[in-house]
Amino acid sequence: MALSEVTKNDKIEVVAISDWSSVQVRTATIIFRDGVEISKAYHRHVVMPDGDVSAEDADVQAICNVVFTQDCKDAYATWVAEHP
Repeated sequence: MALSEVTKNDKIEVVAISDWSSVQVRTATIIFRDGVEISKAYHRHVVMPDGDVSAEDADVQAICNVVFTQDCKDAYATWVAEHP
């Protein structure tokens, strides 16, 4: 009986909120026994326009680099300042 585990980003969503956007990442951890999936668990986190994306996987970084334009970052900073 061989067990193996795979962790991967299985869903990456861009959520538009007014004039700025966030990126939601769902990571699946899948357990296999002899090549057959026996368990799957999910973890979700959100990347905001002012967040540090250097620790994210390359696919998430690429999406964030496209979505988080300077206009997006500025709009988010304005929103944060107006909503203490």
